[in-house]
Parts: sequence; C-alpha cells; structure tokens
Amino acid sequence: MPGKNKAAYPFLIIAGSLACLVALSQLNYSFSFKDFQFRKLDMLSDIRTSPVEDKNRPALAGNTGDGRPAAATDSVVKVKDSTGAVTTLPNPDAHHDYMSYTGIMQYAAAQYGEDGAGMHAFLQALADLKAGKRKKVRIAYFGDSMIEGDLITGDLRDSLQLFFGGQGVGFVPITSVVASFRTTITHTFSKDWTDYSYKKDPPANIALGLSGHTFVPSSSSWAKYSPVKKPRLDKFDEVEVLYGPSAGTGITVNDKAYTLAGNDAVNKLDLRLDTGQQGMTIKYASGTQSPLYGVCFESDNGIYVDNYSFRGISGVELGHLSADMVKKMQEERPYDLVVLHYGANVLWKPELTDYSWYERPMTKVMDNLRNDFPGTSFLIIGTADKSYRKGDHYVTAPGVEALLSVQHELAAQHGTAYWNLYAAMGGEGSMVKWVESDTPGANKDYTHFNRLGASKVAALLYKAIMNEYGQKNNIQ
Repeated sequence: MPGKNKAAYPFLIIAGSLACLVALSQLNYSFSFKDFQFRKLDMLSDIRTSPVEDKNRPALAGNTGDGRPAAATDSVVKVKDSTGAVTTLPNPDAHHDYMSYTGIMQYAAAQYGEDGAGMHAFLQALADLKAGKRKKVRIAYFGDSMIEGDLITGDLRDSLQLFFGGQGVGFVPITSVVASFRTTITHTFSKDWTDYSYKKDPPANIALGLSGHTFVPSSSSWAKYSPVKKPRLDKFDEVEVLYGPSAGTGITVNDKAYTLAGNDAVNKLDLRLDTGQQGMTIKYASGTQSPLYGVCFESDNGIYVDNYSFRGISGVELGHLSADMVKKMQEERPYDLVVLHYGANVLWKPELTDYSWYERPMTKVMDNLRNDFPGTSFLIIGTADKSYRKGDHYVTAPGVEALLSVQHELAAQHGTAYWNLYAAMGGEGSMVKWVESDTPGANKDYTHFNRLGASKVAALLYKAIMNEYGQKNNIQ
C-alpha cells in the first residue's frame, strides 16, 4: 500500500514462520518408509525439560506392575497328558524374567494339555529325526518384511539342515515381490498371474493359501525355479506343486504334461526331478484356470523351514485363513512347529503403549491356529527392538516393551513357546547399536535387519532352539 511503513514486515514474516514451525513440531507424528525414517522436528528440544524416565513397564490388565502375569509366582502349571492324567509342568515365569531372558520359555496351558505345551512335541520330533525314527520335520515360519527374501529363515534352515539333514528350500510361492532379492533360489515368473491375497480378497469360491496368497493363471502364465550354488540348495529332488480345487487343469512341467485334479482345499502334484536339470518351469496349458499356491522343494528326509513372509502385516491377517484350508494343508504337508514373528508393523506409532486393540484379534487368531494345527508346537517371537528419533537422538520406542508384554501374554495363555528377540539383541537401545555399528546389522530405518543382521538373528534363534533340544536330550 503506497505510503505505508513496511519496516515491520520482515519481523512479522519471520515470527509467523517460527510460529508455524513450532506448531508443526508439536505434532506427535513419526513414521518410516522402507529404509527411510522421517524425523520429527522439535523446535523446543533445547529448552524442553525431559521428564523423568519411567522405568516401570507398562502394566496390562491382569498383570502385576512389572508387566509379568499375576500368577508368575506359581512354580508349576497343572495340565493333562494324552492319557487324561493330571500332571504338573514348570512355570517359566517363576524362574525367568520374560523381558530380559534370552532363552526360549515354554508355557503350558490346561486346555492344550502336556502334549501341546511349549515346543515339547517339536523337540521330540527333532529327537526322532536324529534317531532315524522319522524322515522329516517341518517348520512353518510366518512373518512380515523382517523375513522376506528368506532373511532369517534361510540361515536358520541352513543351520538346522546341517545338523539334522535335509536338502531344499521348502515352500516357494508362484510369484513374489521379493523374488529378485532372495538368494536361496532363483525365481522368475510371468506378470500375468492374478495374485489374490490379504490385500486383495479372492472370489468366494477361492481360498487363500497358507502364505496369504493364491495365484490364478492366465492363458500364457509361467513360473520358473532354479537351484543356486549353495550347499543343500544346488539341486532339486522332491518337488510338490500345491493347488486348490481343480477340475482338470492342464499344466506342463519342463514341457511334460500333467493334469491337476482334486476337490480338496489343498491338493498336490508330486514330482521327482532329475537332479541334473538346471531348474523347472511350470506353464499353464489348458482347461479351467484353477488356483495355485506354490511349489515345495525337499529331499526324502531332513528338516525344512517354509518362509511365509507377507510385507506390511501384523499377524492379525492370519485370521483370514480358512480352517478347511489349514487343516487340509496340515494333512498334505504336516508342520511340527509354527513360528509367529511379528511386531514391526504393530509398532507403527512408536510412543503408543496400549496394544489391547492388537491383543484381542490376535487372541482369536491364536485360538483358531491352535485348533487348526492340532498336535503342532508353536513359538511366538517377541518383537525386535525398534528405535525412533526423539529430540536429537534415537531411542527405543516406548511401545516395544508394551508389545512384548502382550506377545508374552499370548504365549502364556495359549501354552506356546516364547522367545524375546528384543532381549536377545541386547535389550534397550540395541537397535541403535546394530544400526550404528562399524559393521551394521540393521538398516537406517532403525527397524529392519540387513542381511548380516538377519543372519545374526538366525544364529541366535538356532542357539536358543538347540539349547532346548540339548536339555531335552541331555546333550551338553
């Protein structure tokens, strides 16, 4: 405006900008994307007085103030064995602090009996495998992006197969968003498969497979698998193609024609490949375009770890699996241990400490899984450490211990085994150390392990499992 004094304008602009920045810095919002952590701006961090750190663990309903179950002082749990006789088993909470113990804790619950307690059945299966009393032991390892590309599971499988025998990568889906990242098998495929999943519901007549995916071919769909030059992964022997209900779908495997038929939720085509072949290619050929789940690679004995990774999920999504499909899968391809490894996507809001919204649906998921996998052992892996930027440095998210408390409670209620990955990593602040080490074991999102870190986690888990195996079989 002509003639108006504008000397105060710069001050007003700067003051207004500062006010906006201060207002934005007060938004309690922090998130990560892939390897990037978006940092919260705190304009007042230098003058803010930090509250006294609350070292008490978040108390949950039914728990004591330190986060442990109210019945933690009971030294035994009464359960029934397979004959109906009542027996007592040690209560691990009476002997270990679940928040700091780095070994595997094995819980018993009355409704599942002694036979279903902790990892007892799985450890017996390992002993029988080692003694030659059975031919195979299988592990279904469910998780999120922490295990995609066969991270953790690949190294765990390798260690277990080295000790117990076995050759093969186990289950591989028809297509995968991380196929190019995986180093335990070479996997390529055409882009015209329809992928139904937790993120894209299938039609009512199609069930999701155990991986959370079901693939329907188009007229020219194909998938190719090749072994890699690594011990126990350098040739294909026993191969199974898993598929849903089919009324005569024609496929070719290395140009040899086969017909997929069967009315069950899970059906399989058994193949034995010439180990001299460089791989196998499946092509849709004719007939009804039936749903396929994946392909399994094994030898005639040993232990197998199937990687069931699904990016971005919390574990609640497993509630979408049909009981019919799971039970039939267990008939066709029985698992001795189910591992549930989730947490990274539950901690999407790092300062949240109330996870009752997660515990309720996961309790139902656990009820269903324990019912649909009768006689199978379960291992719940507590979340890894996750750090976020607070002020000018990274610290462990307050939600980590709160989530661990929920995951521990799920294990105790459902009589499963429990392994605290957070404690095994080193506890509070460990993710920062893993990221900022001279040889980093995790990415700069302060959440995900890199390949080196995943290998280290697998070694820690293998050691924990073998400690339990050694104790059961009196092996020093």
